[in-house]
Amino acid sequence: MIPIIDLKAQYASLKPEIDEAIARVIVSGTYILGPEVAGLEKEIAAYAGTRFAVGLNSGTDALLLALKAYDIGPGDEVITTAFSFIATAEVISFLGAKPVFVDINREDFNINVDLIEARITPQTKAIIPVHLYGQPADMDRVMAIASKHKLKVIEDCAQALGAEYQGKRVGSIGDMGCISFFPTKNLGAYGDGGMIVTNDENACATLKKLHVHGAGEKYVHELLGVNSRLDALQAAVLRVKLKSLDTWINRRNEIARLYNQQLADLPLVLPIPKKNVRHVYNQFTIATDKRNELQKYLKEKQIGTAIHYPISLPLQQAFSYLGYNQSDCPVAAKAAATVLSIPAFPEIAAADQEKIITAIKSFF
Repeated sequence: MIPIIDLKAQYASLKPEIDEAIARVIVSGTYILGPEVAGLEKEIAAYAGTRFAVGLNSGTDALLLALKAYDIGPGDEVITTAFSFIATAEVISFLGAKPVFVDINREDFNINVDLIEARITPQTKAIIPVHLYGQPADMDRVMAIASKHKLKVIEDCAQALGAEYQGKRVGSIGDMGCISFFPTKNLGAYGDGGMIVTNDENACATLKKLHVHGAGEKYVHELLGVNSRLDALQAAVLRVKLKSLDTWINRRNEIARLYNQQLADLPLVLPIPKKNVRHVYNQFTIATDKRNELQKYLKEKQIGTAIHYPISLPLQQAFSYLGYNQSDCPVAAKAAATVLSIPAFPEIAAADQEKIITAIKSFF
């Protein structure tokens, strides 16, 4: 079976360094925050091109605390994409604010910027664009709209660390960038983990309190916060992996180029990068009206696939209270019925990629 991702192969390629890093933390006796986390924060900020970074326990908490740092809550509205993992919008509702969904582009599955301004109201406080699958959203236009209407921009970079838009790393363009270190991400931990990157010094100071129960110093709680601390073991592992991230991204782009070349004549929507962007291909996601049949066929050929995501956000039961229907965000609803991710992890063998290409061609 060719898996959708092979984390064991990645570990094997770095085993001595990772084992040493884990042992170093265990011997140190410092398991929460500490020098490993501080080191990773500094390295991720430098990598992302921002002044600051704050380590957290998940990408979901990164989104949640970014909103909370800007005091977004009941009565407020936040505009975001209709097609993403639920965390993007879940955190908005969790804080008592209202997610306002905007449909997507068919070609890259990112938010359709042409539709944003029509959804802005006096209650709108922020925009959360998602760089879905690793392809940057149209950030110049998002930032222009945000500036015009005095809105905050929180980039959801969960799948896109290392991606670039017009020469800038994602996460450094908006007011904050939210990163996930979930194991299947291009830079993945061995458990949950997340981070916020920002150039906003005041917001960073607030975040550093929020993620330790609102405390500026131990047992002195200035704010109502949460427990969202990145642990030292995860930070140590991530510091080892970070050194290989660009190599892995380059390999993912090689894999993507071959897929895009070999599958170009088939009735598929392919993830071809837009001009002046660096796509990092956290997922290589195609789209076809015959998605379910193709997935079944590939399974029979011992090829793993995944659907990211089978239900658009406005149509999730958890958001039924907002009253959206199929016609409100039709492109997102269509994407949910047609997208399919195929293996594109850096360690995939050339023969296995050829097998996948041959199988897809054979299906059509």
